Amino acid sequence: MATVFDVAAYILEAKGSMTAMKLQKLVYYSQAWSLVWDEQPLFEEKIKAWANGPVVGVLYSKHRGRFKLEPGDIQGNPEFLSKDERETVDAVLSFYGDRTSQWLSDLTHSENPWKDARVGLEPGERGEVEIKPAFMAEYYGSLH
Repeated sequence: MATVFDVAAYILEAKGSMTAMKLQKLVYYSQAWSLVWDEQPLFEEKIKAWANGPVVGVLYSKHRGRFKLEPGDIQGNPEFLSKDERETVDAVLSFYGDRTSQWLSDLTHSENPWKDARVGLEPGERGEVEIKPAFMAEYYGSLH
């Protein structure tokens, strides 16, 4: 199985430079749609419902303090993605890839997986609740 770093490196290689926030959202949607279309996760790392949307903490720790990321900035191996996994990420990038960071953030904030994981937290309040893959699969599967 690929890691979140492999997926992030693939996304940066495919789309070029982008904000760290946009990369986090594209990684999130790649995981979500893999759960629906491929019926399995792309990576095992947990996604948390942070104040600014879904975030993979271990990926964040690699780009913390950086606004923009370039291909090669995230040490991962895109070759570790299978053909099916690359097709899933490519489909996600085809739909979400040209959207702005803010558009993607607003979208995640309007969707139940993030909202449900934030129940009881104030806007802007730090949170470490995991967005469970089962909830992602159920929600995005219902949109499919």
